[in-house]
Amino acid sequence: MIKKTYLLILSIICSISYVQASTLQVNPEAKSFKYSTTVEKERPELDDVTKGLIRAYRQNPTEYNKMALRKQIEINYDKVVARKKAKLAELKQTARDQSKIDEMQDIVNEMLRDRENRINQSLSRFTDSRLTPNARHAQDGYLPVLGAGQNVYVAYTPVTNAEYARFIQATGRKAPKDWVNGVTPTGKGNYPVVNVSYNDAVAYAKWLSQRFGETYRLPTEREWEFAAGHMPKDADFNSGENKGLTPVTAYSQTLSASGAIDMWGNVWEWTTTNRTSDTKAVKGGAYNSPRMSCRTEARTEGRNPYSTYSNVGFRLIKEK
Repeated sequence: MIKKTYLLILSIICSISYVQASTLQVNPEAKSFKYSTTVEKERPELDDVTKGLIRAYRQNPTEYNKMALRKQIEINYDKVVARKKAKLAELKQTARDQSKIDEMQDIVNEMLRDRENRINQSLSRFTDSRLTPNARHAQDGYLPVLGAGQNVYVAYTPVTNAEYARFIQATGRKAPKDWVNGVTPTGKGNYPVVNVSYNDAVAYAKWLSQRFGETYRLPTEREWEFAAGHMPKDADFNSGENKGLTPVTAYSQTLSASGAIDMWGNVWEWTTTNRTSDTKAVKGGAYNSPRMSCRTEARTEGRNPYSTYSNVGFRLIKEK
């Protein structure tokens, strides 16, 4: 009895600590999983049926086996949607804060709207010949983007200050405005480079291509989404957790679908896709973004390609 009472008191203390911590968030709209009861802390594993269908397709890649796999992916997806809808119905009855209902409603709406796209993405990943046990282990700093094309590989991290400094030194190009006298900020070599325009990022990719005789470029929005995969609702990353940027490896335990890190939060990332006639799509959110804006499927944010921003960086695609 005494032990149970002690554990109860301990749990209450921990709960209070979490509430106190939540008031220290930089962005109160960034509903980190640590503080949001609407978030389901789950990363579902593939069931045996799905694994068996993937194995069957790989052994005999017929259209019949491919469609059987797709049907199972649809079943799995719709089960998740049903759980989200049930959670939404529960929140409508129990939630005291309308924002929690709105958050789950956004998730449900997004899953319904994006159903075909996400099912097709999963099918493309599962039928990619590069799907192996080591597919998420970086080789030469790049990982295969399953489903996006056999020659498409994504950088493990965004381009860092240290990497960009070599470009500045070699080309004499203007340094980012947050650098003092053109020098990388002290102690921030492993931070993502920011205050670089879309055109600066393209120039960096071209320089790297010429230097190594290989093709480096920025990703399209579609390629970025394939590389990221769906953002787990319990993922830990730099959104509303810090007052500014963090090293690209600060949340290395949070892996994207490809195995790349720092794809959500910290800095928005340039893509080659036009958002409007005069903006380029940026993906992944930043340290000062609402958590929901970091979602892989969020497709509203764009930036002027000629401008620079203190929370926008970039990551490269390598073609092999």
